Amino acid sequence: MSDGALAGRIALITGASRGIGRAVALRFAQEGAHVILLARTQGGLEELDDEIKKATGKPATLIVENITEYDKLDQVGAALFQRYGKLDILVGNAAVLGQLSPIPHYTPKMWENVFAVNVTANFRLIRSLDPLLRASDAGRAMFVTSGVARQARMYWGPYAASKAALENMVQAYAAETAHTNLKVNLIDPGKVRTKMRLQAYPGDKPEDLPAPETVTDIFVKAASPAFAETGQTLKP
Repeated sequence: MSDGALAGRIALITGASRGIGRAVALRFAQEGAHVILLARTQGGLEELDDEIKKATGKPATLIVENITEYDKLDQVGAALFQRYGKLDILVGNAAVLGQLSPIPHYTPKMWENVFAVNVTANFRLIRSLDPLLRASDAGRAMFVTSGVARQARMYWGPYAASKAALENMVQAYAAETAHTNLKVNLIDPGKVRTKMRLQAYPGDKPEDLPAPETVTDIFVKAASPAFAETGQTLKP
């Protein structure tokens, strides 16, 4: 589509092979954006690429990488600069839950992995892609968060702490870029039918939860060049 809300925009979405990331990537493509899909699951990305081509007639750009391979994220920034000279939209969606258990039961390795994916990877994305986002006439960055970042809940310690750290980092970044064309926000999608949600709440019935496609409107709104808010936590 060439006449959608994101026509001609270039968007990078992490965790794009499934769940919310997948739904957002497909919706962005349908709204006219060229989407760059980053995930570690090649098969999932290729299936999504096929769906995007079927829906829009145009392919996506696929990046099959583990988001904790930080040097590779720097290479992504350099490659995008060489190819496009800018990036219009960044969606930091990739995350891991870890396990739900008392904090003392976590191994250091598991704790570190939760922070590596949920916090440090997003820092490295910001570090790598900030010049490209600023080069856009209307750069937009959004990062997926959760209500547990602001409400203490037993057994959610590492995930909640990582999301609280993400929120503080993103708010700082929003303040630092407040007087530029770049708008930076958080998105809290709430309850959604994702693998992570069912891992955290195995008693939930999938059919009772909203599908990921139902929360994409807020991502399109936050990605639009006309969207002027920054430093906000947005909800569907």
